[in-house]
Amino acid sequence: MAQERFAERLLPKVWFIAMIALSSSAYIGVEVAQAADSARAIIEEVQKRAESKSEQYEGVLQSFDRSGKATEKRWAFRRLGAHGQSKSVIRFTAPAEVKGVALLVVNHPDRASDQWMWTPAIERDRQIALQDRSTRFFGTDFSFEDLEERDVEQYDYALLGEEAVSGAACWKIQSTPKESKSSQYTKSVLWIRKDSYTTVRIESYVKNEAVRRLDYADVRNLGGIWTAHELTMTDLRRGSRTRLALEKVEYNTAIKADDFTLQAIRR
Repeated sequence: MAQERFAERLLPKVWFIAMIALSSSAYIGVEVAQAADSARAIIEEVQKRAESKSEQYEGVLQSFDRSGKATEKRWAFRRLGAHGQSKSVIRFTAPAEVKGVALLVVNHPDRASDQWMWTPAIERDRQIALQDRSTRFFGTDFSFEDLEERDVEQYDYALLGEEAVSGAACWKIQSTPKESKSSQYTKSVLWIRKDSYTTVRIESYVKNEAVRRLDYADVRNLGGIWTAHELTMTDLRRGSRTRLALEKVEYNTAIKADDFTLQAIRR
């Protein structure tokens, strides 16, 4: 009887504790969902503010190995179309040994891009296989995948908190590729400036190891689009980095769709 009375007294307490635990779990679940919604909304705004019908620039690339030895290349970049369905061409213009090498990237909203590279020295084009997207693009620290366009629909998001970069208040957001988005990276962490909704840093991970970091600097307002004119990609495993300086950046200029074909990059 004593045991029964003890059990009767204990039961309401156990039930009360269980209900608190369930309520706490539900509350945490709501918080996680709200954070995910907030993170996605931030990325959607970033993409919206960067939207343009076309873009072109001339780029100067300086690659530095672990010892600091530098090499320099130049390329011309052109893009046509909106996020998720754009096409772009990167063509090296110097030095002589890489001049004319071109990469055609056809982006898709629901999967990885299609990519073809033209090498004039051997007069050959080839499609870049998915398993080769993690390799470096012609001696730079950018991989083929890094030259794709990031579209908001291809990732799931989580708000990790806030953290300043170079004195600017930023949201810190984790993006995880969806199953349909074939990627070398397990996840990426993005830092987004609160005042301008511009990306200032992306760290990309393989499992739990940060393998590449892309920093954006010299951000200027070009016709309402905040544009970084200096990008530095660091290969954290190799200890090398490539600095890309943008010159003569233009948006929404007339560009022909015919320039974004295999036939066009062979010219």
